[in-house]
Amino acid sequence: MTIEVRQIREEDIESFHAAIDAVAREHRYLALLEAPPIERATAFVRRNIEKGYPQFVAIADREVIGWCNIPPASREVMAHVGDLFMGLLPQWRGQGLGERLLRESLVAADAFGYLRIELGVFADNPSAAALYRKAGFVEEGIKRRAILINGVFHDEVIMARFRD
Repeated sequence: MTIEVRQIREEDIESFHAAIDAVAREHRYLALLEAPPIERATAFVRRNIEKGYPQFVAIADREVIGWCNIPPASREVMAHVGDLFMGLLPQWRGQGLGERLLRESLVAADAFGYLRIELGVFADNPSAAALYRKAGFVEEGIKRRAILINGVFHDEVIMARFRD
């Protein structure tokens, strides 16, 4: 099966929303319990398209099976910073697709002009942290008990990648 990795399009919104929801409901990888309402996801994607923010999706059979988006940090003084978020549907993990999504998104982020890209990863997700390290991210610290899901605390490892 051919998997296409490309910038998100409007026609991907519903499938993107469904993919986020599926990963969020695993309660293991995202700091979400479920996807945000479809209206918020739609506004987010449309803004990213309009502004040219890096938001890549992996597509198989016309469905989003993974994503990596790097919108800018919310404060004006941090306009040089991109916040990275990504995920893959369970059946697509461990096949190198996350690395491909990340690599293509980082190329777009560099072209966009970000000088720093940051992310948070659950401390109990060592495979994701290893992927980020492989892509040049370094650990900056740990936010202890930062996430609480179903009564269980998770530490969050803060990582960043810098462009000279």
